[in-house]
Amino acid sequence: MSPDNKLLPKRIILVRHGESEGNLDTAAYTTTPDHKIQLTDSGLLQAQEAGARLHALISSNPSSPEWRVYFYVSPYDRTRSTLREIGRSFSRRRVIGVREECRIREQDFGNFQVKERMRATKKVRERFGRFFYRFPEGESAADVFDRVSSFLESLWRDIDMNRLHINPSHELNFVIVSHGLTSRVFLMKWFKWSVEQFEGLNNPGNSEIRVMELGQGGDYSLAIHHTEEELATWGLSPEMIADQKWRANAHKGEWKEDCKWYFGDFFDHMADSDKECETEATEEREEEEEEEEEGKRVNLLTSSEYSNEPELYNGQCC
Repeated sequence: MSPDNKLLPKRIILVRHGESEGNLDTAAYTTTPDHKIQLTDSGLLQAQEAGARLHALISSNPSSPEWRVYFYVSPYDRTRSTLREIGRSFSRRRVIGVREECRIREQDFGNFQVKERMRATKKVRERFGRFFYRFPEGESAADVFDRVSSFLESLWRDIDMNRLHINPSHELNFVIVSHGLTSRVFLMKWFKWSVEQFEGLNNPGNSEIRVMELGQGGDYSLAIHHTEEELATWGLSPEMIADQKWRANAHKGEWKEDCKWYFGDFFDHMADSDKECETEATEEREEEEEEEEEGKRVNLLTSSEYSNEPELYNGQCC
């Protein structure tokens, strides 16, 4: 690993909360504020199992025995409870710290949620577009994107300024315990996915783990820990999966020339060279000039035809 990457976390791991009362029955949101929704018994067990999986993953490299973990958690009860159960798998010496982070909370759907009204609202969202639709008295996914972007800036400042007092000999892991949509938006922001690509993503399951791992070149990728089949089930397109595989070995700051969504959606008729571009521009000008000349000829013919017709006065020939 490059010395420049020494203080970068080896992994940034996104964990969705365990099964909640709202996942089991959406009627819970009509009487309980979203942030107070609790985990079910199954959700508590899922969180414990997620903790065991996390520990097995983070401790799997025998060449890095001095690993550490830092947790970020949404302030909602179900995410806090999920983290509490995850923590059962870790000893105190392994955990650098925990930060409750309001900017990674769930999308705000608008205070108490009346079941019938919410069902109708979500149908409207499907017609309007899942990213830009803002729930009445709530947020859109675009609003969540803005605050997640702010969180990412703070996360990078924590790393750059070594606010976590990271020992360079320790392998660091960030674990972000959050929500389904928030996790998808986080990945969208990190990997610069488009709105269209975001809207094709599937929500992670309860206590599902998604691992961004640092490659040898200093870039993060989902394709180091996860298989192509997994990424496809998440809703990543073949182009997005190819990009993740490229990132696994890419050097930090390297530009992927053939990344289709950076150019293809905007410049689908670009010439390959300056000379071709000049040729195309010349041909377009010549075509425009020919069309203009043709238009003038048509106008002259039309004017000539009208000049040969008898004049009308009050609808009668003079």
